[in-house]
Amino acid sequence: MPAAPNSPSRPRLRDRARGALAAALWALPLAAAAQGAAPARAGANLDVLHYTARIEPDIAAKTLRGQVSIRLALRADGAQQLEFDAGDLDIDKVSEHGQALSFEKAEQRLRVRLPKPGKFGERHEIDIAYRGAPRYGLEFHPDRGEVYTIFSTSQWLVCIDAPSERASFDLTLTVPSGLKAVGNGRLVSKSALGGRRDSYRWRQDQPMPSYVYGFAAGRYNEAAGTGENGELRFYSAELQSAQLRKVFADTADMLRFFGRRAGIRYRGPYTQVLVAKTIGQELDGFSLMSEAYGREVLEKPEAQGLIAHELAHQWWGNMVTNLDWGQFWLNEGFANFMAAAYLQHRYGEDAYRERVDAWKKRVDKLRESGKDHALVYANWSKPSADDRAVVYQKGAYVLHLLREEIGERAFWRGVRTYTRAYYGHSATTADLRKTMERASGRDLSAFFARWVDGAEPAPAKTEAAAKSDAAK
Repeated sequence: MPAAPNSPSRPRLRDRARGALAAALWALPLAAAAQGAAPARAGANLDVLHYTARIEPDIAAKTLRGQVSIRLALRADGAQQLEFDAGDLDIDKVSEHGQALSFEKAEQRLRVRLPKPGKFGERHEIDIAYRGAPRYGLEFHPDRGEVYTIFSTSQWLVCIDAPSERASFDLTLTVPSGLKAVGNGRLVSKSALGGRRDSYRWRQDQPMPSYVYGFAAGRYNEAAGTGENGELRFYSAELQSAQLRKVFADTADMLRFFGRRAGIRYRGPYTQVLVAKTIGQELDGFSLMSEAYGREVLEKPEAQGLIAHELAHQWWGNMVTNLDWGQFWLNEGFANFMAAAYLQHRYGEDAYRERVDAWKKRVDKLRESGKDHALVYANWSKPSADDRAVVYQKGAYVLHLLREEIGERAFWRGVRTYTRAYYGHSATTADLRKTMERASGRDLSAFFARWVDGAEPAPAKTEAAAKSDAAK
């Protein structure tokens, strides 16, 4: 997400995780509002099975037109109103099997009314035509002939934003001729259309949460590599093929490392794209990072923490997904920690300790300012920079402390068991605790109470400090 769900640059290795924190500011702001005391999330009474979408962005005008067919099953008897997340999109028409359906758009939700109440398990296929000029969620760069998605899927695709809602995805993208494009899943076809346009179609058969759907298209240079179980591709509008291979020289090694730590190998192609500007984000089967970051890695290869962070999400985030946004640390804390673990493998103990020290310093600052928080949030609506620090940096630090608490063998055995058990599903913090307790043979209630469920208040001020503050 996002990464958010998820813009500052990253000038130093130790700042990589700090920069990643800001991703959550953008990652799925609509879905976040569905937590805690907020209204029930869109789509709570339905199960999305598959999306078939056709998207045509106008890069020069910074607009798009789209159509999506949403195949779904009802979760309850009597369901008649269906809700979808639709961002700021304008809805032109809603129908099923050619029959128009009544609908309304309100508060970034699309509400569709079925002709009659349905029954549990009943299937429908809702067709929606829409258009928009996204203020976020889709980045347009006419000077580069480039367009790419950025975190907020419902700003370019009518869908369900909830991370627990998984569906397969078929995407057809129409772009000006001469652009190269990447999307989720396998490329089914590429064809030339009239009007100097090309059409790309991808099919993602593995059900995935919608926040990892996306695409990118631009006037890219290209390089290729070979991974353990699939082809690697690298794209950039500014760097040449030899430079791209240098920037992403360790991608294959990262795939091997994470696959072994997870106990599940990565299979299939994987693509990394350098785009005009982004904080960095992982999508299903590919990742987007900025051209500026690519140049940084070109000059300083050890500054590849972000590459590792985003790649780690292919396991922890994409395939093992937080049940809701209140459990977001299971995505981002894990990715931060696993990136540091890779740096330890690649560059040694000092590289790992540099990350750990930075996490600890940020956690200490949270505590000193009274901004510490339990890792699980009841309400992830409008998170602050400190909230994001809790999720990204405290989350990673807690995993480091757990590693020290139960030891290397038990910790990595637990990571493998957790990843295998919830691969392709959603998980909670309670699931992680139970897995780590079984792996270590220990009761971890005290550890989780202090570090995961607890939050330390700001230290009490001395009388002198209180007087000084009053004087100010």
